[in-house]
Amino acid sequence: MNFAAQFFYSHSKNRASRRRSGVEEEYDPFWQSNGKHGSSSHQGSQRCVSKCPQSRSVRNGGISPRPTPIHPERLKDFGEEEYLNGDVRTWEMKIIGSPETQLGDMADSQKRQEFKSGIKIPGEYIRFEDISAAAFKIQGGVQKTPCVYSRLSKQYGMEIYVKKEHLQYTGTVKERGVLYLLMSLRQDQQKKGVIVASDSNFSMAVAYHGSELRIPVFVIMAASTSPTRLKICREYGAMVISYGSTPMDSQSHARRLAQENGYLYLEEEESSIYLAGLGTMGLEMYEQIPRLDAVILPAGGLCGLLAGTAAALKQLNPNITIIGVEPEDFPLLQQSIKLGYPVKDFHSNPNRKLYGDLVGPPFGNNTYQIAKKLVDKVVAVREEDVLVSMLRIQEYERVLVDTEGAIGLAAVISGKLPELRGKRVAIAVCSANMELPLIRHCVDRALAIDDRVGKFSVQLGEGPGDVGKLLDLLARQDARLLDISLERPSTMSDLFNIQVSCTVETRDKLQSAQLRNALMERYTALCWQER
Repeated sequence: MNFAAQFFYSHSKNRASRRRSGVEEEYDPFWQSNGKHGSSSHQGSQRCVSKCPQSRSVRNGGISPRPTPIHPERLKDFGEEEYLNGDVRTWEMKIIGSPETQLGDMADSQKRQEFKSGIKIPGEYIRFEDISAAAFKIQGGVQKTPCVYSRLSKQYGMEIYVKKEHLQYTGTVKERGVLYLLMSLRQDQQKKGVIVASDSNFSMAVAYHGSELRIPVFVIMAASTSPTRLKICREYGAMVISYGSTPMDSQSHARRLAQENGYLYLEEEESSIYLAGLGTMGLEMYEQIPRLDAVILPAGGLCGLLAGTAAALKQLNPNITIIGVEPEDFPLLQQSIKLGYPVKDFHSNPNRKLYGDLVGPPFGNNTYQIAKKLVDKVVAVREEDVLVSMLRIQEYERVLVDTEGAIGLAAVISGKLPELRGKRVAIAVCSANMELPLIRHCVDRALAIDDRVGKFSVQLGEGPGDVGKLLDLLARQDARLLDISLERPSTMSDLFNIQVSCTVETRDKLQSAQLRNALMERYTALCWQER
């Protein structure tokens, strides 16, 4: 039985014992002081115990039958009125006993910063006990996603296991951190509600789990946000308002509303509570894959998943190699480790529409310190490798993922991890929230990069059957014709010729090369368009 399982078993046994003795209490190490998560400045020897009403249920798989309650007096500054009915059910809080160790407790954590494995991690950032407690509390609200052997293993010479975090209800692993964060809020803050200002996976997770926990959620999005994202957040139960022409305008408006109305302004952060929730994925990986050698995770901007998972796995087995992968156009973690401090102003112009959350706001010192100590290797991959990775996952795993979900496999495809050959490797497919029009463009581009879609042009005479002979050659080579166009040249020397342009699809690079050779043998004026 691994450490996490022992923790859960021991906790359940102690809880049953307390009930038999007539004492009604539950373990909750998240005593909040002055509205701050994990504050160590609380006074007196007190512990906060939360009891959830019996009628409340945290579930993953369906929209709550009653929408999130939003009162009209809270909408005076939104410029849009959408009133939802219902009641508010929150955690009942009472103070008993002596305090447990808190997340981020600077005074006590220094005594516990050395793991059994001998690896040291800053105790003020995150502890293994915190991740275990998070796994226990959120187990009824998020999916325990499968981690399955992939058919890609034979192709790349290693045992690849795919952790399918895209199967979470909102399609993102960030549900783990968000749910734990929301469950740790004080009672008064749950009643007032929370507000976020982005169209990221984090906002969608807050919208869904806030509704499930009966916490009013307000989402401010820029006018340029996709209507699909707007619609999804509304369906999850949040009040969604379109404001401003840029994300900066939306964030400024959200902060003002939070200050004036008492909402808690949330943005993707690096608090120990949020990181502990994300780290629960590492516990599941360790349980699901015996003799795990390495784990590949996305890095980039806010790489909380990398930090939280590394903290969990390195405690369970310090020999597991942790690898972070980020875009070549935005190697933020690589540069930060190289310079020795978290880089804030990174002068780069990545494709933000394609990469999404991977090129989000830079991480802070907490995440940097954990990654620096526990991450064994960070690699950067090209855009072409990420697109081909999306194609491979679609073909072999039957999943349409975005770049954040595919970037882990991209490190294997690019050949930058030769040391993993013959090893047992887990890859986190942690997001699948790309819009369909962009997916189509990515697939078309990936097919061209993979030499499976080619375009060429030849000059033919106007004799009868010349075009038919070309089409017959394509059929004999088993190439699929996607498009064909005929154009008469304007020069006098080619007056009696026509130029035929064709777009064809082949099975793989080998067939593409064979088709190209066959065309060159027959047509001297062949022009093959390079990708």
